[in-house]
Order: sequence, then structure tokens, then C-alpha cells
Amino acid sequence: MAAAQLHHLRWRTPRLGVTGGIGSGKSSFAAMLAARGAVHVDADQIARSVTTAGGLAMAPIAAAFGPELIDERGGLHRERMRALAFADASARARLEAIVHPLVGQATAERIALAEQSGAALVVLDIPLLVESGRWTSQLDQVLVVDCREATQIQRVMQRNQLAPEAIERILAAQASRQARRAAADMIIYNDTQDLEHLRAHAVRIAALFGL
Repeated sequence: MAAAQLHHLRWRTPRLGVTGGIGSGKSSFAAMLAARGAVHVDADQIARSVTTAGGLAMAPIAAAFGPELIDERGGLHRERMRALAFADASARARLEAIVHPLVGQATAERIALAEQSGAALVVLDIPLLVESGRWTSQLDQVLVVDCREATQIQRVMQRNQLAPEAIERILAAQASRQARRAAADMIIYNDTQDLEHLRAHAVRIAALFGL
């Protein structure tokens, strides 16, 4: 994105959507932009917060799926729900119908606070930005952090101790690299373990927004 393109941003506070597949490094990149002064809104963190014990999604989840999908602390039993969602697309759709509106509401509230504070940039860290199809109208630019699927599998195995087959199922449920790249205004290729390489890109992107 050239600096001249910033004149065409629709919102008073620019909104940059950051996305990428599991293990791509998108959350690390978003956090690096936050370190430069951007306001970081993490949709995944919001989704986790509404599905923990006492979270706003828990009563409707219990009603829709029953007690077997609730863990001993009263939050979402994530392993069972993950298995159910991969096996049953309708279950995944029911869960998303409960969680996504709550995430959208909390995200809007955090954006409003950022705008009121005079933030120079809001970074929306959205794992399923491309898959949902509902975020792009609320963003000025979409940045995709991209890497090879083999790199994603290696990183997630190291980070989450998941089996390769489980990671491949997650990848299959996400948008393809091609679909994400096609939706991007900017693409950061992050196929190394060098965080300084990623940080250099973050510094460059932040500078486009005056950070």
C-alpha cells in the first residue's frame, strides 16, 4: 500500500484487518504493530472470553449443545467442540451463530473506544476474516501474513503439540492460501523463524499509518 492510498481510507481511525492461517504468525505481527502504537483488537481473544465460565455465550451454548460440551469449570469444552465442529458442519454453524454476533459487538465497542481516544490505527486480528465474509466492509485494508502449509504444520506441532493429522484438518477447514492472498491488499511472507524479519515488516507497515 502506497502512502498516497491512505487518503482513501473510509474511517476516521484507519482499520487494518490482519489475518492468516493457523501458525502463520499473524497474531505476532499484530502484536508488533501494537508495540508501535496501534490499538490491537484480537477477535480470537474475544471469542475465548465469551466462551469461558460466565461468558456471554455459555448459556446459549449449553442450551444448544447440552452439558457434554461444557467443561468442569463451566466454560466451553474446546476439544469436544473442535471434534464436533470438524465432524458436523451444522454444529459449527450453530456455534458460530452464537459466538460471532458477540464477537462483533465487542469488537465494535473496542473500535469505538479507540476512535474516541484518537488512535492512529486499529488493527483487527481476525483468524477467519476471509472465511466469514462479513469483515471486509468494516475495514480499510486487509493484510495477510502468509507462509507455506508445511511451515504452519511445523509451528503448530511445536506450539500446541497437536498431531500433524489434526493440524491438517484445521487447515482444511480454513480458507486456502490462494483465497486469503486474493482477498489481501498487502501480503507479508513469513516462512522463517526470524522474528526480526517479521518485526521489520511491522515497522514498515506501521510507518504507513504514521506510527
